Amino acid sequence: MSGWTIRLDGSELPTKEAAGGKAWSIARMRGLGLPVPPAFVIGTKACLAYLDSGDFPAGLVEEIDAGLAWLEGETRRGFGAGDKRLLLSVRSGAAISMPGMMDTVLNLGVDDAGEAALASETGLPGFARDTHRRFLELYASIVLKAPVELEADDEPAAWRGAVEAAGGPVPASVRDQLLATVRAVFESWNTRRARRYREHNNIPHDLGTAVTIQAMVFGNLDGRSGTGVLFSRNPLTGENLPYGEYLPRAQGEDVVSGKFTPLPLEAMAEAEPAAHAALLAASDRLEREHGDVQDIEFTVQSGQLYLLQSRAAKRAPAAAVRFAVDMVAEGRIDPATALSRVSAEQVRTLLLPRLKDGATDGAAVLATGEGACPGAAVGVLVADADEAERRAAAGEDVILVRKTTSPDDVHGMIAARAVVTEQGGSTSHAAVVSRALGRPCVVGVGDGAVAKTGTVVTVDGAAGLVYAGTLATEAPSERDDAHLRQLIDWARAASPVAVLDFAHGPEGFDVDRALAAGDAEGLADAIGGASVVRGHALAQDDIARIARDAGAVTIVTEPVLPVLLTMMGDAA
Repeated sequence: MSGWTIRLDGSELPTKEAAGGKAWSIARMRGLGLPVPPAFVIGTKACLAYLDSGDFPAGLVEEIDAGLAWLEGETRRGFGAGDKRLLLSVRSGAAISMPGMMDTVLNLGVDDAGEAALASETGLPGFARDTHRRFLELYASIVLKAPVELEADDEPAAWRGAVEAAGGPVPASVRDQLLATVRAVFESWNTRRARRYREHNNIPHDLGTAVTIQAMVFGNLDGRSGTGVLFSRNPLTGENLPYGEYLPRAQGEDVVSGKFTPLPLEAMAEAEPAAHAALLAASDRLEREHGDVQDIEFTVQSGQLYLLQSRAAKRAPAAAVRFAVDMVAEGRIDPATALSRVSAEQVRTLLLPRLKDGATDGAAVLATGEGACPGAAVGVLVADADEAERRAAAGEDVILVRKTTSPDDVHGMIAARAVVTEQGGSTSHAAVVSRALGRPCVVGVGDGAVAKTGTVVTVDGAAGLVYAGTLATEAPSERDDAHLRQLIDWARAASPVAVLDFAHGPEGFDVDRALAAGDAEGLADAIGGASVVRGHALAQDDIARIARDAGAVTIVTEPVLPVLLTMMGDAA
């Protein structure tokens, strides 16, 4: 198939720019012979054409219909017709991973007749009814922009009435529902939360999102079904052990929403050992194929494993450092690749204050949960993302506390020193996005945390604890960490500028004194071509760049590694 859509049958690998990262990973896994439900993708150029004109480009609807016919043939199921119904997941996916930023609708294709067919095929009318409810809730939230919680005991007609009252009618035709969902996913590219995330992570706004349309598999089918997320290594600590969560009798949105607290991955090993073993084997193969730590979404349906997506894992700063150094030692990557996977911001975050030994002695614990991103932070609890952004902009240290977070909270998460949620586990939205941002995070602390807004607290993201008041913290040293020392050695060999700490650097032009007497705009003239510059201010990227551009070839500051990484990145 050519034009606006691409069949993800594994016969060829599309580019991430054309198909988005999610669809690319499906095609890659299919090409490796791994168990993946069939799918096709509407490419990113269709999204850009839609956003430019406000309507589907010519020929797109016909290609979607052809893609549906292909899925029907692959699954031997009918979309909106027949005794065996084809239900779809519709997911966004940009070329660059933006976890938790855009939208997903599951179970699309179930209506009253579809529910009856599903109940007849499986012999599980409760499952069929639950699937119908789940679809209507997601459609209301994503397409109609009117989130509702439907009563499980109501009839579908009552559900549709509640959805219509909240946001408008659900189209009677499942094909019309699909087209409306595709529109909503296209439009999710330009939501405030997505734009804020891209701006924070320096992702261009002109990439567009693809829309992956995939045959559903059901983690909520029966007692031998479930869903989960696996990391090929621990994304918090960097330890070379599989890490993940499993939620029995559930669908993927249950995990990422944070509304349910999953079980450790070991629970899957006990319940479905064959599927667990297949998952670990697939994880190892995918890590070797990609040369990077993988974040894998999966579903188990009646004991059968299906992989839904694999991508480079978002990682806490400590994990990023350890992954980089360990994978060089294992021969999987070279030092240059290792350095490219650790950012100056991650190292600075890793060197931020942490709780001093003994600081917690006698301290009152306000809340206990699961540590989702390590680090310590002090601030006042704020329960509204807009308020957190406003107060942080005014210079206040804030901690965002929510029942759960959603993409609409990302601007508040960026502004906050740390994030705390009452619900969710270590693969929830709050956890994944906090790791990407390098924010200390504690999830699943239970009810009552939001009610403590206005309280000054100390968050320990490693221990999963929230303490009352301000506790003593300390900043770690890069010289005391063997992994950081190794990265420094590699970076010094590759950096165009020498960067030394105060104990080992020569005397030179005093940047701190020059800034105290003037401002950054006149700094280049003040340096006047000095080859060696010294000062704490040089730890800031913009000041280090001014010194380099003014002719400095040796920078003396602390910490060393973030400046080295910045100099290398600029040279590349």
